[in-house]
Amino acid sequence: MKESHVFNAMQDMKDEKTPVAVNGAAGGLVESTTEPGLPSTPPPYSIYNRFEKWTLVSMVATAGLFSPLPANIYFPAIPTLATVFDRSIEDINLTVTIYLAMQGCSPMLWGPLSDRYGRRPLFLVCLLILVGSSVGLALCPTSAFWLLLLLRAVQAGGCASMIALGAGLIGDIATVDERGGFFGMFNLGPMLAPCIGPALGGVISERLGWRAIFWFLAIFSIACFAMILFLLPETMRALVGNGSQDPPGLLWKPLTPLIGRRTKSTLGDTMGGEKRKPNKKGSANPFRLLLYPDIALTLAYTGIVYAVNYTVTSTISSSFAVTYPFLSQTMLGICYLSTGLGMIVGSTVTGKLLDREYAHIKQKRLNADPSSMGEELDGENDIHFPIEYARLRMSPILLVGFVASLIGWGWSIQAKASIAAPLVLQVIMGYTSIAILNSTMTLMIDIIKEQSSGVIACALGRSNS
Repeated sequence: MKESHVFNAMQDMKDEKTPVAVNGAAGGLVESTTEPGLPSTPPPYSIYNRFEKWTLVSMVATAGLFSPLPANIYFPAIPTLATVFDRSIEDINLTVTIYLAMQGCSPMLWGPLSDRYGRRPLFLVCLLILVGSSVGLALCPTSAFWLLLLLRAVQAGGCASMIALGAGLIGDIATVDERGGFFGMFNLGPMLAPCIGPALGGVISERLGWRAIFWFLAIFSIACFAMILFLLPETMRALVGNGSQDPPGLLWKPLTPLIGRRTKSTLGDTMGGEKRKPNKKGSANPFRLLLYPDIALTLAYTGIVYAVNYTVTSTISSSFAVTYPFLSQTMLGICYLSTGLGMIVGSTVTGKLLDREYAHIKQKRLNADPSSMGEELDGENDIHFPIEYARLRMSPILLVGFVASLIGWGWSIQAKASIAAPLVLQVIMGYTSIAILNSTMTLMIDIIKEQSSGVIACALGRSNS
């Protein structure tokens, strides 16, 4: 009898449901219900709809081009710089060494700072440093070699952190279900730069002179700075929650707040009406992340693959010039595009595969234990979910393909095989390398999303060390 009374009471409560507007999975408004005496529907992970998320990822992917681009666009001008500065090639290569050293160190500063003070201010500061240093390099007198060294170090300090900052933004707005696809799209920008940079730098240097390379970087970075200044909202969850809370000051607000405005004005504060206390901010010390064994191992694996891939990319021009002397400077630059093709395909395909793998394993767990259906509202709350398996299941196959193509590439260059052989192997290398990086970096953001910029900064530091 008591059970029937409870059942009837629950039925009466169901009849008294009141509609509440919440943000649906695709970002639109859907109708949910709030039952008297029961907790209300939890707020969405992010107020941004699917299109707005892709817009944000595209913006930071464009900014991510600046992490490797100034290093690679510079390579074709090294012989010219040696002549105009009256220095040896070895001396000019010092500017590359200094750049790479700063490229490895600076994300360790900017990444953790963005986990504490926000993504938007750090994007603006880094782009301003890049603009100023690029203008300085374009105007650098040929009698001041020391100034060339200094400005290259400053330039690296400003632009090298774009990958870490962009990874932080993706961790802010994307649930674990969709993070792989977004990170694949984001990685497309930073990974394409080493492939198109030398070709672009060769054309600019040959047609307009070496100073035009730095004027191009200055103009391009000013355009990107304006895009961030006018359009990019602050996304750090410790400051704005799921995007529904007002940022702490003008520096965190875009000049034209178009992205997310419609949803925000409709929902108001989705955090339950009253302002919640901000989440705990990430630590400013990135080295604390190395205390986690899973993070440390993943960082080492990522760093090795990234470093090997970057080494091959940076030696394509010199290796092809010796093995295939009939290639012109422009043709040498075009040879980089095969690696870029592999990266475009790999970045696009792998992101979708990561999301599909996650959905497949999640559904498999739900089928095995239907009682857990309501426990994974956003894919973040199940501590027993095998996230490492979901992200790295394809990794052994990708690693075998990467190593095999690497060995084949070296052999084909040494044996002076047909030029088609190394070009095809570069496509495979490009595909497998970016697929591995997408998998491991997505996993690291999944594990510690509150310090996503810091953990990617550690990965970049290891790869450049």
